[in-house]
Amino acid sequence: MNNQKFSIIDRIKSFKYAFNGLRLFIIHDHNGRVHLFAAIIAIGLSFYLKISHFEWIAILSVISAVFVAEILNSAIEKLADVVSPDYHPKIKVVKDLAAAAVLVATFLAITVGFIVFVPKLFL
Repeated sequence: MNNQKFSIIDRIKSFKYAFNGLRLFIIHDHNGRVHLFAAIIAIGLSFYLKISHFEWIAILSVISAVFVAEILNSAIEKLADVVSPDYHPKIKVVKDLAAAAVLVATFLAITVGFIVFVPKLFL
């Protein structure tokens, strides 16, 4: 175990690295920009429809889940490309599983969006 002392400066630097990762994700990942656009639409619609506090929690939770899944998917893909630049069937399985996580999170987000928005828009 590392016996390094706690440092506020190091904690602040860790935020800098995390925000840099988020910036890189939005700038360099096409799917990141697609999810950002969808999130902006969902948040705008949420304000427009004046959804309840619990609905906000649901919408923001699924938006976060999709972003987390997509960021982890991107990280896994980039790491897998370094580990095995050439095609490898086991790396394909790893990448497919990571992509499946994004798909599941996205299906959940769409479902929550329908439950929250459809009654307000069409009923």
